[in-house]
Amino acid sequence: MKIRACLGFDGSLNNDWTAIRAETVDGFQFTPRYGPDRRPTFWDPAQWGGEIPRGEVRAAVDELFTEYEIERSYWDPEDWDSEIDDFALRYGERRVVAWRTNRVTQMYEAIRRMETDLITGAITHDGCKTTALHVANARKVAKPGQKYVLGKPAEHQKIDLAMASVLAHEAAADARAAGWSAEEPTSKMVVFRGRNRGRRGS
Repeated sequence: MKIRACLGFDGSLNNDWTAIRAETVDGFQFTPRYGPDRRPTFWDPAQWGGEIPRGEVRAAVDELFTEYEIERSYWDPEDWDSEIDDFALRYGERRVVAWRTNRVTQMYEAIRRMETDLITGAITHDGCKTTALHVANARKVAKPGQKYVLGKPAEHQKIDLAMASVLAHEAAADARAAGWSAEEPTSKMVVFRGRNRGRRGS
């Protein structure tokens, strides 16, 4: 039986990292792995010749949508618009949704929801050390209206896995609000019973 999950994606071109995090229907967040050597789904451009290996990312996405039952995924389209359009065509527009993280109100509300759900134990996580480092790096950047977004304190202190985690949780929370639940959907067979009415031969 496939694991049911939602995904969050934060992407870059050649400076910040690119990352995918996942959240199960019962609120467990984790970093998926892919490929023959089971690499984690985050990519540091410094380890790939200075640029994000887009082919690796595409291979990872294909594997995730094959190996998991993906209910919904939110994607920050910065530098990845064309790929996200392709993913939406390939896997369905309902399951692949562009979600811009530069929208202050929406991002603030998503961060607050995740903070609250972590505090109350509504979500748990895998203890991924790289994600923990990115979360520790993240700083709250004040915005008008007593809101805030996440920012990095210095260029080398990356926060991309923290952003992907927020998007994964927002996707999962919205999916649950739309009816996604831990109960497996059941299929019903309707049988119509009635008399066989023979046709008179001509």
